[in-house]
Amino acid sequence: MTLSIMTSTLAGDVVEVSPSGEIDVENAYEIREAVAAQLAAGHPSRIELNLENVTFIDSVGISALVAAFQLAAVSDVKLIVTRPSRFAHRQLWVTGLLGLFGNPEPFADGTAQPAAAQS
Repeated sequence: MTLSIMTSTLAGDVVEVSPSGEIDVENAYEIREAVAAQLAAGHPSRIELNLENVTFIDSVGISALVAAFQLAAVSDVKLIVTRPSRFAHRQLWVTGLLGLFGNPEPFADGTAQPAAAQS
């Protein structure tokens, strides 16, 4: 599956970067490039990386998210993850990176379990 990335401007000067598909060794660099393009286009107050449509992310993809976070930080822009798919949320949790990206809750896609059943 390929990766597509949409960007949009939210309220104020917040930019949303929304990848869809699989983030892996073949295309992970596109995440970093999308964030770099937003930083070059202006100075957003925050970049929200909406991962609700990410179906798969490997270690290279996770590394690209960290690189994008660091790139934004150098420009004094906060980068957070919003609405991560269950798979993306699990990968961020396993790697200990949820806190770095703002402790987002997993996106409820209709298959979510009740809070008491989650672990």
